[in-house]
Amino acid sequence: MFNNCHNVPDMSPNFSLDECLFNGRCIWVNGPVIVGAGPSGLAVAAGLKQQGVPFTIVERASCIASLWQNRTYDRLKLHLPKQFCQLPHFPFPGNFPEYPTKYQFTNYLESYAKHFDINPHFNETVQSAKYDETFELWRVKTVSSSGSGSTEYICRWLVVATGENAEKVVPDFEGLQDFDGHVLHSSDYKSGENFRGKRVLIVGCGNSGMEVSLDLCNHNAKPSMVVRSSVHVLPREVVGKSTFQLAVLMMKWLPLWLADKILLIVARLVLGNVEKYGLKRPAIGPIELKNNQGKTPVLDIGALQKIKSGDIKVVPGIKRFSQGKVELVNGQNLEIDSVILATGYRSNVPSWLKENEFFSEDGIPKNPFPNGWKGKDGLYAVGFTKRGLSGASLDAVNVAHDVANTWKEETRQKKKSIASRSCHRRCISHLNKWNLFFFYN
Repeated sequence: MFNNCHNVPDMSPNFSLDECLFNGRCIWVNGPVIVGAGPSGLAVAAGLKQQGVPFTIVERASCIASLWQNRTYDRLKLHLPKQFCQLPHFPFPGNFPEYPTKYQFTNYLESYAKHFDINPHFNETVQSAKYDETFELWRVKTVSSSGSGSTEYICRWLVVATGENAEKVVPDFEGLQDFDGHVLHSSDYKSGENFRGKRVLIVGCGNSGMEVSLDLCNHNAKPSMVVRSSVHVLPREVVGKSTFQLAVLMMKWLPLWLADKILLIVARLVLGNVEKYGLKRPAIGPIELKNNQGKTPVLDIGALQKIKSGDIKVVPGIKRFSQGKVELVNGQNLEIDSVILATGYRSNVPSWLKENEFFSEDGIPKNPFPNGWKGKDGLYAVGFTKRGLSGASLDAVNVAHDVANTWKEETRQKKKSIASRSCHRRCISHLNKWNLFFFYN
Protein backbone atom coordinates (compact mmCIF):
# COMPACT_ATOMS: atom_id res chain seq x y z
CA MET A 1 0.00 0.00 0.00
CA PHE A 2 2.79 2.46 0.88
CA ASN A 3 5.21 1.61 -1.94
CA ASN A 4 8.47 3.37 -0.88
CA CYS A 5 7.21 4.55 2.50
CA HIS A 6 8.99 3.06 5.51
CA ASN A 7 7.41 1.93 8.77
CA VAL A 8 4.10 3.68 8.09
CA PRO A 9 1.12 2.05 9.86
CA ASP A 10 -2.24 1.60 8.17
CA MET A 11 -3.73 4.70 9.80
CA SER A 12 -6.44 5.23 7.20
CA PRO A 13 -7.69 3.37 4.13
CA ASN A 14 -7.17 6.59 2.16
CA PHE A 15 -3.56 7.16 3.24
CA SER A 16 -1.07 6.53 0.44
CA LEU A 17 2.31 7.54 -0.85
CA ASP A 18 0.61 10.30 -2.84
CA GLU A 19 0.02 12.03 0.48
CA CYS A 20 3.80 12.51 0.85
CA LEU A 21 3.52 15.18 -1.89
CA PHE A 22 7.08 14.67 -3.11
CA ASN A 23 9.43 11.99 -4.33
CA GLY A 24 11.40 10.70 -1.37
CA ARG A 25 11.18 8.59 1.73
CA CYS A 26 8.16 8.68 4.01
CA ILE A 27 8.79 7.58 7.61
CA TRP A 28 6.29 7.06 10.40
CA VAL A 29 7.69 8.04 13.80
CA ASN A 30 6.02 6.27 16.71
CA GLY A 31 6.58 9.26 18.97
CA PRO A 32 7.66 12.88 18.54
CA VAL A 33 10.00 14.39 15.98
CA ILE A 34 12.47 16.74 17.69
CA VAL A 35 13.95 19.46 15.46
CA GLY A 36 17.38 20.50 16.73
CA ALA A 37 20.15 18.60 18.52
CA GLY A 38 21.39 21.41 20.72
CA PRO A 39 21.06 21.36 24.53
CA SER A 40 17.27 21.85 24.31
CA GLY A 41 16.68 18.96 21.91
CA LEU A 42 19.02 16.68 23.84
CA ALA A 43 17.25 17.47 27.12
CA VAL A 44 13.85 16.54 25.66
CA ALA A 45 15.26 13.37 24.12
CA ALA A 46 16.81 12.31 27.45
CA GLY A 47 13.50 12.81 29.25
CA LEU A 48 11.64 10.75 26.66
CA LYS A 49 14.31 8.06 26.76
CA GLN A 50 13.92 7.71 30.51
CA GLN A 51 10.19 7.12 30.11
CA GLY A 52 10.51 4.67 27.24
CA VAL A 53 9.01 6.93 24.58
CA PRO A 54 10.48 6.53 21.05
CA PHE A 55 11.45 9.64 19.09
CA THR A 56 13.42 10.89 16.10
CA ILE A 57 15.71 13.91 16.37
CA VAL A 58 16.83 15.74 13.21
CA GLU A 59 19.71 18.20 13.05
CA ARG A 60 20.87 20.30 10.10
CA ALA A 61 24.54 20.32 11.19
CA SER A 62 26.93 17.38 11.32
CA CYS A 63 27.23 17.38 15.12
CA ILE A 64 25.28 18.06 18.27
CA ALA A 65 25.30 21.58 19.72
CA SER A 66 26.67 23.10 16.51
CA LEU A 67 26.35 26.64 17.89
CA TRP A 68 28.73 25.78 20.71
CA GLN A 69 31.08 23.68 18.62
CA ASN A 70 31.28 25.74 15.43
CA ARG A 71 30.12 29.29 16.11
CA THR A 72 31.77 30.41 19.34
CA TYR A 73 35.11 32.03 20.10
CA ASP A 74 37.94 30.10 21.72
CA ARG A 75 38.00 31.93 25.06
CA LEU A 76 34.28 31.45 25.75
CA LYS A 77 33.21 30.11 29.12
CA LEU A 78 29.74 29.67 30.56
CA HIS A 79 28.61 33.00 31.95
CA LEU A 80 26.71 31.38 34.82
CA PRO A 81 27.84 28.85 37.45
CA LYS A 82 27.66 25.27 36.22
CA GLN A 83 24.76 24.27 38.49
CA PHE A 84 22.52 26.63 36.50
CA CYS A 85 23.64 25.22 33.15
CA GLN A 86 23.52 21.44 33.51
CA LEU A 87 20.83 19.48 31.71
CA PRO A 88 18.21 17.30 33.44
CA HIS A 89 19.12 13.91 34.88
CA PHE A 90 22.89 14.26 34.31
CA PRO A 91 25.05 16.65 36.40
CA PHE A 92 28.40 18.07 35.36
CA PRO A 93 31.47 16.06 36.41
CA GLY A 94 32.65 17.05 39.87
CA ASN A 95 36.08 18.11 38.60
CA PHE A 96 34.65 20.76 36.25
CA PRO A 97 35.37 24.37 37.27
CA GLU A 98 32.63 26.75 38.39
CA TYR A 99 32.52 28.25 34.89
CA PRO A 100 33.30 25.48 32.36
CA THR A 101 34.97 26.35 29.07
CA LYS A 102 33.15 25.83 25.80
CA TYR A 103 35.26 22.72 25.19
CA GLN A 104 34.31 21.26 28.56
CA PHE A 105 30.66 22.07 27.91
CA THR A 106 30.61 20.43 24.48
CA ASN A 107 32.36 17.37 25.96
CA TYR A 108 29.64 17.29 28.59
CA LEU A 109 26.96 17.40 25.89
CA GLU A 110 28.65 14.58 23.96
CA SER A 111 28.70 12.51 27.16
CA TYR A 112 25.06 13.40 27.74
CA ALA A 113 24.04 12.11 24.31
CA LYS A 114 26.10 8.96 24.78
CA HIS A 115 24.72 8.32 28.27
CA PHE A 116 21.11 8.45 27.05
CA ASP A 117 21.91 6.76 23.72
CA ILE A 118 20.67 9.73 21.69
CA ASN A 119 21.52 9.38 18.00
CA PRO A 120 20.30 12.34 15.93
CA HIS A 121 19.83 12.22 12.16
CA PHE A 122 22.57 14.70 11.19
CA ASN A 123 22.78 16.82 8.03
CA GLU A 124 19.01 17.00 7.70
CA THR A 125 17.55 20.48 7.28
CA VAL A 126 13.83 20.91 7.86
CA GLN A 127 12.22 22.56 4.85
CA SER A 128 8.71 22.60 6.23
CA ALA A 129 6.59 21.27 9.06
CA LYS A 130 2.82 21.37 8.78
CA TYR A 131 -0.09 19.90 10.70
CA ASP A 132 -2.38 17.76 8.55
CA GLU A 133 -5.85 18.30 9.98
CA THR A 134 -7.34 15.47 7.93
CA PHE A 135 -5.14 12.80 9.51
CA GLU A 136 -4.35 14.79 12.70
CA LEU A 137 -0.64 14.27 12.14
CA TRP A 138 2.47 16.42 11.66
CA ARG A 139 4.33 16.16 8.35
CA VAL A 140 7.97 17.22 8.66
CA LYS A 141 9.88 17.45 5.37
CA THR A 142 13.67 17.47 5.43
CA VAL A 143 16.43 17.62 2.83
CA SER A 144 19.81 16.01 3.35
CA SER A 145 22.99 18.05 2.88
CA SER A 146 24.91 14.79 2.42
CA GLY A 147 23.13 14.11 -0.86
CA SER A 148 20.88 11.28 0.33
CA GLY A 149 17.73 13.05 -0.84
CA SER A 150 14.61 14.20 0.97
CA THR A 151 12.48 12.65 3.67
CA GLU A 152 9.04 13.22 5.12
CA TYR A 153 8.53 12.26 8.76
CA ILE A 154 4.96 11.69 9.92
CA CYS A 155 4.27 11.96 13.64
CA ARG A 156 1.75 12.81 16.33
CA TRP A 157 3.98 15.32 18.13
CA LEU A 158 6.46 17.96 16.97
CA VAL A 159 9.06 19.46 19.32
CA VAL A 160 10.68 22.67 18.06
CA ALA A 161 14.11 22.84 19.72
CA THR A 162 16.03 25.05 17.28
CA GLY A 163 16.21 27.84 19.85
CA GLU A 164 16.57 31.59 19.80
CA ASN A 165 20.05 31.57 18.25
CA ALA A 166 19.56 29.63 15.02
CA GLU A 167 20.63 32.36 12.58
CA LYS A 168 23.07 35.25 12.94
CA VAL A 169 21.74 38.80 12.70
CA VAL A 170 23.64 41.01 10.22
CA PRO A 171 22.35 44.63 10.17
CA ASP A 172 22.32 46.52 6.89
CA PHE A 173 24.74 49.42 7.43
CA GLU A 174 25.06 52.12 4.81
CA GLY A 175 28.29 51.81 2.84
CA LEU A 176 29.41 48.54 4.41
CA GLN A 177 29.81 47.05 0.93
CA ASP A 178 32.34 49.80 0.18
CA PHE A 179 34.46 49.06 3.23
CA ASP A 180 37.54 47.20 1.98
CA GLY A 181 38.59 45.66 5.29
CA HIS A 182 37.73 42.35 6.94
CA VAL A 183 34.07 42.01 8.05
CA LEU A 184 32.79 39.04 10.04
CA HIS A 185 30.08 38.12 12.51
CA SER A 186 31.10 37.20 16.04
CA SER A 187 29.90 33.65 15.28
CA ASP A 188 32.89 33.37 12.90
CA TYR A 189 35.37 34.95 15.32
CA LYS A 190 37.73 32.50 17.04
CA SER A 191 40.66 34.46 18.47
CA GLY A 192 42.38 37.83 18.34
CA GLU A 193 45.58 36.21 17.12
CA ASN A 194 45.02 37.34 13.52
CA PHE A 195 44.17 40.91 14.57
CA ARG A 196 47.41 41.90 16.31
CA GLY A 197 48.07 45.60 15.79
CA LYS A 198 44.81 46.01 13.83
CA ARG A 199 42.19 48.70 14.42
CA VAL A 200 38.98 46.72 14.97
CA LEU A 201 35.43 48.05 15.26
CA ILE A 202 33.18 45.80 17.37
CA VAL A 203 29.50 46.46 16.74
CA GLY A 204 27.55 45.49 19.85
CA CYS A 205 28.11 45.73 23.59
CA GLY A 206 26.48 42.59 24.94
CA ASN A 207 28.40 39.74 26.54
CA SER A 208 29.83 38.69 23.17
CA GLY A 209 30.87 42.23 22.20
CA MET A 210 32.54 42.77 25.56
CA GLU A 211 34.39 39.45 25.51
CA VAL A 212 35.54 39.82 21.90
CA SER A 213 36.83 43.31 22.73
CA LEU A 214 38.68 41.93 25.76
CA ASP A 215 40.16 39.09 23.72
CA LEU A 216 41.35 41.55 21.05
CA CYS A 217 43.04 43.62 23.76
CA ASN A 218 44.79 40.55 25.08
CA HIS A 219 46.19 39.99 21.58
CA ASN A 220 47.43 43.58 21.26
CA ALA A 221 44.75 44.71 18.83
CA LYS A 222 43.11 48.16 19.03
CA PRO A 223 39.38 47.65 19.57
CA SER A 224 36.64 50.29 19.46
CA MET A 225 33.24 49.08 20.69
CA VAL A 226 30.01 50.57 19.36
CA VAL A 227 27.45 51.18 22.12
CA ARG A 228 24.20 52.14 20.42
CA SER A 229 21.84 51.78 23.40
CA SER A 230 21.83 51.47 27.17
CA VAL A 231 23.24 48.37 28.85
CA HIS A 232 23.44 46.92 32.34
CA VAL A 233 26.96 45.89 33.35
CA LEU A 234 27.20 43.78 36.51
CA PRO A 235 30.19 42.08 38.14
CA ARG A 236 30.16 38.35 37.44
CA GLU A 237 30.89 37.72 41.12
CA VAL A 238 30.54 39.60 44.38
CA VAL A 239 32.95 38.58 47.19
CA GLY A 240 33.45 35.24 45.47
CA LYS A 241 29.75 34.54 44.95
CA SER A 242 27.93 34.53 41.62
CA THR A 243 25.90 37.70 41.01
CA PHE A 244 23.32 35.57 39.20
CA GLN A 245 23.06 33.27 42.21
CA LEU A 246 22.63 36.32 44.44
CA ALA A 247 19.81 37.58 42.19
CA VAL A 248 18.04 34.20 42.28
CA LEU A 249 18.27 34.13 46.07
CA MET A 250 16.91 37.66 46.45
CA MET A 251 14.01 36.95 44.11
CA LYS A 252 12.82 34.25 46.52
CA TRP A 253 12.43 36.69 49.40
CA LEU A 254 12.25 40.21 47.98
CA PRO A 255 10.02 42.05 45.51
CA LEU A 256 11.53 42.49 42.07
CA TRP A 257 12.07 46.25 42.37
CA LEU A 258 14.00 45.85 45.61
CA ALA A 259 16.17 43.04 44.23
CA ASP A 260 16.99 45.23 41.22
CA LYS A 261 17.81 48.15 43.49
CA ILE A 262 20.23 46.06 45.55
CA LEU A 263 21.92 44.71 42.41
CA LEU A 264 22.48 48.21 41.07
CA ILE A 265 23.89 49.40 44.39
CA VAL A 266 26.26 46.42 44.48
CA ALA A 267 27.29 47.07 40.86
CA ARG A 268 28.00 50.73 41.64
CA LEU A 269 30.14 49.78 44.65
CA VAL A 270 32.12 47.13 42.78
CA LEU A 271 32.40 48.67 39.29
CA GLY A 272 31.99 52.37 39.97
CA ASN A 273 30.04 54.78 37.77
CA VAL A 274 30.15 53.12 34.34
CA GLU A 275 28.11 55.86 32.67
CA LYS A 276 31.06 58.23 32.55
CA TYR A 277 32.78 55.70 30.25
CA GLY A 278 29.91 55.76 27.74
CA LEU A 279 27.92 52.83 29.16
CA LYS A 280 24.52 54.32 29.97
CA ARG A 281 22.32 52.18 32.19
CA PRO A 282 18.67 51.45 31.21
CA ALA A 283 15.89 53.02 33.24
CA ILE A 284 14.54 49.54 33.98
CA GLY A 285 16.43 47.31 36.44
CA PRO A 286 18.44 44.30 35.18
CA ILE A 287 16.07 41.58 36.43
CA GLU A 288 12.93 43.34 35.21
CA LEU A 289 14.55 44.04 31.84
CA LYS A 290 15.54 40.40 31.48
CA ASN A 291 12.08 39.16 32.46
CA ASN A 292 10.14 41.58 30.24
CA GLN A 293 12.37 41.99 27.19
CA GLY A 294 14.82 39.09 27.40
CA LYS A 295 17.83 41.44 27.44
CA THR A 296 20.67 39.85 29.35
CA PRO A 297 22.92 42.09 31.48
CA VAL A 298 26.64 41.99 30.77
CA LEU A 299 28.52 40.01 33.40
CA ASP A 300 31.92 41.64 33.43
CA ILE A 301 35.04 39.47 33.44
CA GLY A 302 37.62 42.17 32.76
CA ALA A 303 36.47 44.21 29.79
CA LEU A 304 35.34 47.13 31.96
CA GLN A 305 38.85 47.61 33.34
CA LYS A 306 40.15 47.80 29.76
CA ILE A 307 37.48 50.39 28.98
CA LYS A 308 38.53 52.46 32.00
CA SER A 309 42.18 52.29 30.95
CA GLY A 310 41.32 53.32 27.38
CA ASP A 311 42.51 50.04 25.82
CA ILE A 312 38.93 49.50 24.65
CA LYS A 313 37.38 52.67 23.24
CA VAL A 314 33.62 53.13 23.55
CA VAL A 315 32.05 54.92 20.56
CA PRO A 316 28.45 55.87 19.65
CA GLY A 317 26.30 54.49 16.83
CA ILE A 318 27.30 54.14 13.20
CA LYS A 319 26.15 56.54 10.47
CA ARG A 320 27.92 55.01 7.46
CA PHE A 321 30.97 53.07 6.32
CA SER A 322 33.36 54.01 3.56
CA GLN A 323 36.68 52.74 2.30
CA GLY A 324 38.90 52.10 5.32
CA LYS A 325 36.81 54.12 7.77
CA VAL A 326 33.51 54.54 9.58
CA GLU A 327 31.57 57.71 10.30
CA LEU A 328 29.78 57.76 13.67
CA VAL A 329 26.51 59.51 14.52
CA ASN A 330 28.42 62.24 16.38
CA GLY A 331 30.31 63.13 13.21
CA GLN A 332 33.55 61.47 14.28
CA ASN A 333 35.46 59.44 11.69
CA LEU A 334 37.50 56.38 12.64
CA GLU A 335 40.05 54.66 10.46
CA ILE A 336 39.63 50.92 10.89
CA ASP A 337 41.03 47.71 9.45
CA SER A 338 38.30 45.23 10.43
CA VAL A 339 34.69 45.02 11.62
CA ILE A 340 33.28 42.36 13.95
CA LEU A 341 29.50 42.25 14.19
CA ALA A 342 28.54 41.16 17.70
CA THR A 343 24.92 41.76 16.71
CA GLY A 344 23.37 38.58 18.02
CA TYR A 345 21.13 35.86 16.65
CA ARG A 346 17.50 35.18 15.85
CA SER A 347 15.09 32.28 15.57
CA ASN A 348 14.53 30.70 12.14
CA VAL A 349 11.23 28.99 12.99
CA PRO A 350 9.04 31.18 10.71
CA SER A 351 11.02 30.03 7.67
CA TRP A 352 9.93 26.38 8.01
CA LEU A 353 7.07 25.96 10.50
CA LYS A 354 3.79 26.46 8.66
CA GLU A 355 1.86 27.71 11.69
CA ASN A 356 0.95 31.21 12.80
CA GLU A 357 -0.84 30.90 16.12
CA PHE A 358 1.72 29.59 18.59
CA PHE A 359 4.84 31.41 17.37
CA SER A 360 5.14 35.14 16.71
CA GLU A 361 6.61 36.65 13.54
CA ASP A 362 10.06 36.72 15.13
CA GLY A 363 9.95 32.99 15.84
CA ILE A 364 9.33 33.13 19.60
CA PRO A 365 6.29 31.58 21.36
CA LYS A 366 3.60 34.21 21.91
CA ASN A 367 2.95 33.06 25.47
CA PRO A 368 5.78 34.23 27.74
CA PHE A 369 7.72 31.99 30.09
CA PRO A 370 6.75 29.73 31.83
CA ASN A 371 3.75 29.09 29.54
CA GLY A 372 5.43 29.06 26.14
CA TRP A 373 6.31 25.37 25.90
CA LYS A 374 3.01 23.87 24.73
CA GLY A 375 0.87 24.67 21.72
CA LYS A 376 -2.05 22.78 20.26
CA ASP A 377 -2.22 19.64 18.10
CA GLY A 378 0.90 18.15 19.66
CA LEU A 379 3.19 21.16 19.05
CA TYR A 380 5.88 21.96 21.64
CA ALA A 381 8.73 24.47 21.96
CA VAL A 382 11.93 24.23 24.01
CA GLY A 383 14.75 26.76 24.26
CA PHE A 384 12.78 29.96 23.63
CA THR A 385 12.52 31.20 27.22
CA LYS A 386 15.19 33.96 27.03
CA ARG A 387 16.45 32.41 30.27
CA GLY A 388 19.33 30.36 28.99
CA LEU A 389 19.96 26.71 29.75
CA SER A 390 18.04 26.67 33.01
CA GLY A 391 14.86 27.84 31.25
CA ALA A 392 15.38 25.34 28.42
CA SER A 393 15.83 22.50 30.92
CA LEU A 394 12.60 23.37 32.70
CA ASP A 395 10.69 23.40 29.42
CA ALA A 396 12.30 20.11 28.35
CA VAL A 397 11.13 18.36 31.52
CA ASN A 398 7.58 19.65 30.99
CA VAL A 399 7.51 18.57 27.35
CA ALA A 400 8.92 15.09 28.02
CA HIS A 401 6.38 14.45 30.80
CA ASP A 402 3.46 15.73 28.75
CA VAL A 403 4.30 13.71 25.66
CA ALA A 404 5.08 10.59 27.72
CA ASN A 405 1.74 10.72 29.54
CA THR A 406 -0.20 10.98 26.30
CA TRP A 407 1.92 8.36 24.54
CA LYS A 408 1.54 5.85 27.38
CA GLU A 409 -2.21 6.39 27.57
CA GLU A 410 -2.64 5.93 23.82
CA THR A 411 -0.40 2.86 23.91
CA ARG A 412 -2.53 1.30 26.68
CA GLN A 413 -5.71 2.01 24.73
CA LYS A 414 -4.20 0.49 21.60
CA LYS A 415 -3.17 -2.64 23.49
CA LYS A 416 -6.67 -2.96 24.93
CA SER A 417 -8.16 -2.56 21.45
CA ILE A 418 -5.83 -5.20 20.01
CA ALA A 419 -6.57 -7.56 22.91
CA SER A 420 -10.29 -7.00 22.46
CA ARG A 421 -10.13 -7.75 18.72
CA SER A 422 -8.02 -10.85 19.41
CA CYS A 423 -10.49 -12.09 22.01
CA HIS A 424 -13.36 -11.45 19.61
CA ARG A 425 -11.64 -13.48 16.90
CA ARG A 426 -11.03 -16.38 19.32
CA CYS A 427 -14.67 -16.32 20.43
CA ILE A 428 -15.87 -16.40 16.82
CA SER A 429 -13.48 -19.27 16.13
CA HIS A 430 -14.78 -21.26 19.11
CA LEU A 431 -18.41 -20.61 18.15
CA ASN A 432 -17.73 -21.84 14.63
CA LYS A 433 -16.20 -25.02 16.04
CA TRP A 434 -19.26 -25.65 18.28
CA ASN A 435 -21.58 -24.95 15.35
CA LEU A 436 -19.74 -27.50 13.26
CA PHE A 437 -19.89 -30.02 16.13
CA PHE A 438 -23.64 -29.69 16.53
CA PHE A 439 -24.20 -29.64 12.75
CA TYR A 440 -22.43 -32.96 12.27
CA ASN A 441 -23.88 -34.57 15.37
